[in-house]
Amino acid sequence: MLDHLRQIVQDVSAAKDIQSTLDIIVARVKDAMQTEVCTVYLYDKNTDRYVFMATEGLNKQAQGRLSLTRDQGLVGLVASREEPINLDDAASHRAYKLLPDIGEEEFNAFLGTPIIHHREVLGVLVVQQRQRRKFDESEEAFLITVAAQLAGVIAHAKVVGAITPFERTGNQQNNDVRFRGIACANGIGMAEAVIINPSADLTAIPERRCENPEQEIAFFHKSLATVKTDMQSLRDRFAERLAKQETALFDVYLQMLDDNALGGEIEVRIEQGLSAASAVSEVVLSHIATFEGMDDPYLRERAIDIKDLGQRLMAYLQRVEHQHYDFESPRILIAEELTASILAEVPKGMLAGIATVRGTSNSHVAILARSMGIPTVMGLKSLPLKKLHEKALIIDGYNGELIANASDATCQRYENFQQEERLVDRGLEQYKDLPCKTTDGQEISLQVNAGIISDAERALSLGAEGVGLYRTEIQFLISERFPSEEEQRVAYRRQLEAFHPRPVTMRCLDIGGDKALPYFPIEESNPFLGWRGMRVTLDHPEIFIVQIRAMLKANANLGNLQILLPMVTQLSELGDARNLIMRAHSELVQEIPNLPLPKIGVMVEVPSAVYQIDTFARCCDFISLGSNDLTQYLLAVDRNNPRVSTLYNHYHPAVLQACYQVAQACNHAEIPSSICGELAADPAAAVLLMAMGFNSLSMSSSNLLRVKSLLRFITMDDAKRLLRGVLKLDNAQDIQDYLQRNLEDIAITPLFQGVREQSK
Repeated sequence: MLDHLRQIVQDVSAAKDIQSTLDIIVARVKDAMQTEVCTVYLYDKNTDRYVFMATEGLNKQAQGRLSLTRDQGLVGLVASREEPINLDDAASHRAYKLLPDIGEEEFNAFLGTPIIHHREVLGVLVVQQRQRRKFDESEEAFLITVAAQLAGVIAHAKVVGAITPFERTGNQQNNDVRFRGIACANGIGMAEAVIINPSADLTAIPERRCENPEQEIAFFHKSLATVKTDMQSLRDRFAERLAKQETALFDVYLQMLDDNALGGEIEVRIEQGLSAASAVSEVVLSHIATFEGMDDPYLRERAIDIKDLGQRLMAYLQRVEHQHYDFESPRILIAEELTASILAEVPKGMLAGIATVRGTSNSHVAILARSMGIPTVMGLKSLPLKKLHEKALIIDGYNGELIANASDATCQRYENFQQEERLVDRGLEQYKDLPCKTTDGQEISLQVNAGIISDAERALSLGAEGVGLYRTEIQFLISERFPSEEEQRVAYRRQLEAFHPRPVTMRCLDIGGDKALPYFPIEESNPFLGWRGMRVTLDHPEIFIVQIRAMLKANANLGNLQILLPMVTQLSELGDARNLIMRAHSELVQEIPNLPLPKIGVMVEVPSAVYQIDTFARCCDFISLGSNDLTQYLLAVDRNNPRVSTLYNHYHPAVLQACYQVAQACNHAEIPSSICGELAADPAAAVLLMAMGFNSLSMSSSNLLRVKSLLRFITMDDAKRLLRGVLKLDNAQDIQDYLQRNLEDIAITPLFQGVREQSK
């Protein structure tokens, strides 16, 4: 049976459309189970009926014409119960309903199983026989397995089918076709799509020898120089739009092409007799395979960068004409995967959104998109690229969705939201120089997250009161080796001076989990529960002490540094880290008199830290709650996994209860508490966090004025009333609905709830 199943899946995956998919399923299943009839009924949302779509053994002329309501017949019963039904005499069952003209009167045995994808019943798969008998357990198990295996393929085929008929008829009523992926950059984009294809296929290069290696090397160097020129040009173009730290990505690209990296390795292959094209293909594909095989998401993303460089090199070696795309008006860029260099080629102001089949929120493109304010969704694994070129699309960067074939009502809803966004953005400027103070005088500090996407001037121009989270690992991630103490000191000093006298909270090196260094790989089967955060740096005090020394030196004569310890799970880790910090300080104070000792805080990111929060609060100077990781660990959800990303919700009661517990413990211990992550950047959630007692919120600078404008519009009494009501609720959706109703009641626009309510 397993061989039959593999063959069915293989044949179905190659089908060109939904009808071909269903025809293959019924034919193959009928043969595999040696039954007389196999039929597929598909659910049609528009009519709310199960349509007789494909059959082997019954009347094919009735396909697509006959259907059952959701509560009709054995098919409706299978779907409503969401479980198989196995009968030896179908006609005697109370739910039996004979469909006219399909010729099933003579068949008695009936076995039907639902086809379910992501909790949605797509249809019902049925087999029948004349003989009165129940299908045995192995037959039932096989049909269930087939339905489960093919559910994703059928779901994809249905989506493509929903787009294709519209293309053919031109007058069919539009019905939203939604593709769910990973939300990587907030915002709404509405525009026609342009599909980006690679300029050269590295896998299509045959192995060829060269007769004159010296001449081939000269040809390779000429192409290499052209690619380097391209990279420098793209870096300069990006420099007009981004901070210097962000354009450093192109310096990394250039380093990859050096003689001691890819360039040198390719040259060695040419010297050994390979043609330049064959050498590039061999070397680049080898590196791509190595990186793609790694468990760590960051390292996997490096494969995209290497592939981009390889394809550009190959295009010049093969003299492939550079592709040109129409950007007379803003477009949504769609591709299997995108790179920073492709992004840089798009004219300024002509990018309405980004959608890719592959990629995560850690990719270089996602980082750049967030910095430029471009709505971005990645991980759209079921996206039918060829069907979407030049089609009008909506990209929802808040909820991680791409919408094709949108109805007039959906288009109007998103247009209204875009217009409201623009109006609010224009109105927010008035708040940038005002304190974040409620109408009854309660103040809360709004700070920014910083790192590779930091832009001190922009953050300060928007009224940031400091840096709540400076990600020191970014400098490590874009380097080819551990940065020296002096290199770190210079980078840290720049941040401290930019925000002085405002506080800058620097998180110590936080690698592992979703971040690994190219030159210090961590290979684990479950990296999020493995060697990460303080576990790594305490095991390597030589790395930790160098970083601490760099921080302390950078803080000389300034005094606005705060040190944050990431991923602390037990008190002993705090004690060990504090001892190393004190040792470094005592050594440095000999050469730098009056060197200030910064405050030392713990980042609460795991449940164990929440349960020990009273103890931690007594043993450190401040607490910073990392809401993204804490939400992930509390809910056991990887938000970068599209299959479960919808379960990631920071309004989950467990998340809010944990936040409340942390804030209360800090208040009791009389130490400052802050929170960073998506929760702090959500204006409605910020109301709750303020009411809980957090002293500061840290977020990206793009969210700062939205949060401030809402908090300045509310009283502390209203915020505490909302919190009391929320803490009584036990469902995330109920909490969001409650907040929306109550914020509307006190005349606060529902924009601050995000687009989620508008896109249901």
